[in-house]
Amino acid sequence: MNGAGKTALVVGGSMSGLLAGLMLRQDGWRVDIFERVDTELAGRGAGIVAQPELIRHIENLGLRADALGVQARTRKIFDRVGRVSLTQEREQTLTAWERIYRLLRDAFPAAHYHRGHGLATVEQDGAQVTATFSNGEKRHADLLVGADGIRSTVRAQFWPDAKPRYVGYSAWRALIAEDALPADVLREVFPYMCFGLPPGEQFLCYPVAGPDNDLRPGHRRLNVIWYRPADEATKLPWLLTDKSGKPHDISIPPPLIRPEAVQEVHDAAERLLAPPFRAIVALLGEPILQPIYDLESPHMATGRVALIGDAAFVARPHVGAGVSKAADDAAALRAALRKHDDVPAALRDFEKQRLPQNCRIIEWARHLGAYLQATQTQEERSRAGRHATDSAVIEETATLDFLYR
Repeated sequence: MNGAGKTALVVGGSMSGLLAGLMLRQDGWRVDIFERVDTELAGRGAGIVAQPELIRHIENLGLRADALGVQARTRKIFDRVGRVSLTQEREQTLTAWERIYRLLRDAFPAAHYHRGHGLATVEQDGAQVTATFSNGEKRHADLLVGADGIRSTVRAQFWPDAKPRYVGYSAWRALIAEDALPADVLREVFPYMCFGLPPGEQFLCYPVAGPDNDLRPGHRRLNVIWYRPADEATKLPWLLTDKSGKPHDISIPPPLIRPEAVQEVHDAAERLLAPPFRAIVALLGEPILQPIYDLESPHMATGRVALIGDAAFVARPHVGAGVSKAADDAAALRAALRKHDDVPAALRDFEKQRLPQNCRIIEWARHLGAYLQATQTQEERSRAGRHATDSAVIEETATLDFLYR
């Protein structure tokens, strides 16, 4: 299908929405993106791994990927007393969410990016799809792309039973300025992807760009993630209850996290982590608490509506596939639309291509994270035994090798 004269509405203005919008525009589609948040998204998120597949998609959009992030060539595992127990050479580009977001956002025409537009409903017939927004505005188009993340309104309308499932552990995350790190941490930890593996837990850190995408030495940041078990019935509700006693669903704003929850992290670091990691945790100011969820949709398309990125599938972070998966979804959508003259036929083809791949990513992420769960089934205990060893963690984390075996 030639996109000239065709129109698309993209619901969700983050990574997956921008990737889809830019790719469709390359093919001549008239694209408008609608983001529910009324302020700019830049500055959200933390560090991510820029997989080679993502870099290829960015370059295919005509954007520069040569200064996308920090290059790390070595992985290390530190034991409890601070010895390096295992190393692996693996070159990767480590970047910040805001670095890629800003690159994509600046490339998309501002006049066609609409903030403060929460989706209310979607209707469609054989000729068009209609989106009604919470302000009463209606838009008609040939195609609607649901790229509105884990809380997707598009998914909730068409596949209401596909909901996020808490997996039994949470992550404490933070970005720490490079110039705040002690000399030994700068020397032994900062240039690398480093792991600490207390029993049933995982501590991970690596360098990323600094504020405003600054890659100058001394101006970068250390991305810190500590996965810790948190039982859904008891521990998670405690973590998600704020200073005033109000419970929160799915996530909690960092300023509202109770001091005793943060103090528990500091106390655990002293018991469980290597000395350089203890020094890093001591620098945590206002960490982010991220409960980890799985999300697996039964479908990715219906009629003239497609789901991509985290609106359709959310994988545990260990794969490092979040943005790459979104880019692959967007590229597959574009390829299917090029192949077919009919939008619904193209979306059926798109779903056929991407549904199995996304299911594989979800399943692999479950294997990698099973040993971190507060409770485990017999199958999950078997997974944990295979993927909790030092060699498995250093070999399998944040790579997409499993997709090509």
